[in-house]
Amino acid sequence: MSYICFEKINKKFGTNHVLKDIELDVEKGQFVTLLGPSGCGKSTLLRCLSGLEQVTSGRIYLDGEDITAVTPRHRGIGMVFQQYSLFPNLSVRRNVAYGLKLKRLPKAEIDQKVEEMLSIVGLSDKIDQYPAQLSGGQQQRVALARAMVTAPKVLLLDEPLSAIDALLRKSLQIEIRRIQQQLGITTIYVTHDQDEAMIMSDVINLFHDGKIEQTGTPEQIYTRPATRFAATFIGNYNLLDAKDFNRAFGTAIPQPEVAVRPEIINLSRQAVAKGEGLLVAEGKIASYISHGNLIRFSVDVNGLLINADVLFEDKREFAQGDQVFVTIKEDLVIGLQ
Repeated sequence: MSYICFEKINKKFGTNHVLKDIELDVEKGQFVTLLGPSGCGKSTLLRCLSGLEQVTSGRIYLDGEDITAVTPRHRGIGMVFQQYSLFPNLSVRRNVAYGLKLKRLPKAEIDQKVEEMLSIVGLSDKIDQYPAQLSGGQQQRVALARAMVTAPKVLLLDEPLSAIDALLRKSLQIEIRRIQQQLGITTIYVTHDQDEAMIMSDVINLFHDGKIEQTGTPEQIYTRPATRFAATFIGNYNLLDAKDFNRAFGTAIPQPEVAVRPEIINLSRQAVAKGEGLLVAEGKIASYISHGNLIRFSVDVNGLLINADVLFEDKREFAQGDQVFVTIKEDLVIGLQ
């Protein structure tokens, strides 16, 4: 049995069926992300694991123990929410020590554990300051230290970075991942941000309408979406049904629909001959827009708009209205379920 095991988890709030027969395994030491849009059930599953919500049906196992009916305080789980809920009248030291004091550990042991944890999160110099004296990122790390200092079996993080500005958020993603790897703590992270999931995760579980749409590594989820929803939520795929694909590239496909990543499409002014495993179409640049270090060209191919990403420095002289040849390696075209 896996370290954490969800067996046929259902959760209903009245007539609202939020979680639908969820089957999910988490191995010890993994950083697992629950990714999906608002209302898809990912935070509800996290709360069921913590004990803050009771499942309607199904079983939850942690380290071989059935914890479905165990009270939250006896599950050995640490949790960090979007709101850090630090005690404003307590110093950083006392905030982090709070859970250890509830366990009635000796003062010397508490002080040692608090100092070690604050060193890990890089806040040793803030130990006697108060939450109001800290930045948002520092408060987040205090909340993280408080959750981890009690050595929980599992650390749960429910969109902890959503209220932080974009630049700081990037650095904290890396910091949280570093701390998790250093301590080897099993972590489940909830987010709606696909980039965040890609950066931080060992495994991503993509949620949609109360079910797990797809499970895999970041690379697997990004390069091989299994369904239309996965392709629309992860990345910026071109989605073409069989009829339109044949219309654009003159090639019949067995799948009802395919997905093509814009970055694997090549644009050229020079005519390109079809070859073994190479799909070619002729089109016209309809529009383009900058995406940071990329230019996204929208190419009209037989009345269909196909997006192609080109590095900014490789933009060349492509301009709106130019005739171009679009080429794709056939083995990079992804059939969808």
